[in-house]
Amino acid sequence: MRQSPAFGVIFDMDGVLVDSAAPHLRSWELLARENGGNVTREQFAGTFGCQNRDIIPLLFGPVSETRMRTLGDRKEQIYRELIRDHPPIVDGAVSLIRGLHGAGAGLAVGSSGPRENIELIVDTMGIADCVSAVVSADDVTRGKPDPQVFTLAADRLGVPPRRCVVIEDAPVGVQAARAAGMHSVAVLIYHPPSALQGADRLVSCLADLTVEDVVTLARDDGMVHGNITRRVERENAGG
Repeated sequence: MRQSPAFGVIFDMDGVLVDSAAPHLRSWELLARENGGNVTREQFAGTFGCQNRDIIPLLFGPVSETRMRTLGDRKEQIYRELIRDHPPIVDGAVSLIRGLHGAGAGLAVGSSGPRENIELIVDTMGIADCVSAVVSADDVTRGKPDPQVFTLAADRLGVPPRRCVVIEDAPVGVQAARAAGMHSVAVLIYHPPSALQGADRLVSCLADLTVEDVVTLARDDGMVHGNITRRVERENAGG
C-alpha cells in the first residue's frame, strides 16, 4: 500500500507556474475576432482565473452548451498555439517544485484550465515525475471560488486538507483554498495585496518562496495571515 505524503502542495497553473495573462488575453481577442466581436483588457481582467464556462457568457452573451464547448475548445487551441514554442514559465517554479518533491511533499496542479494545457506545461517544465495529481476544469463541475478543485486534489494526493498548502495568484483561488480548509500562499503577479488578504502568506514572486516556507506553513495550524499581509504591503510601498 502506497504511503501518503506528510503534506501536500497544490499549485494553480496560470499566474503561478506560468505568466500566462498576455497569451490568454490574446487568445480571447483572436477568438472574439473570429466571431465578429471584441474583448477588452478590462473584461479579461475581471475573469482571469475563472473557468471558460463562467467566462464565455460574460464575453459572448448566453450560448448553448454545444456553442460553449465549441468556443472554449477553440480558445484553448489558440492559447496552446501561442505558447507551445515559448511557454512563459515563471522563474523559480521548477526549482521550488523539485525542492518540495525532495522534501517529501505530495504535489498536485489544480487549475481552472483544461487538462491539455496543464499537460503541456508540466511536460515543458520537465516536472512530470514530481507531480502526483492533476485536477483540471475537465474534472470538476464547479469553478473557483468553490473549493472542489482543491478538495479533489487533496483526495487524490491522500493528504487531509489541513495539511495542504495552495499556491495561488487570484482572489477566487485564495477564497477556494480557505473554503477547502487549506493554507494558502498568494503570489503578487497580477493582483495587489489588498485583493489577496485571505492568504496566509504573500510573496512578491514565486522565486521568493522557499521550501522551508511551505513546509513550515503546512505544519502550522495557527498562522495569522494579517501580520504577513501588512508586512508585504509595507515592503511594496517601500516602507
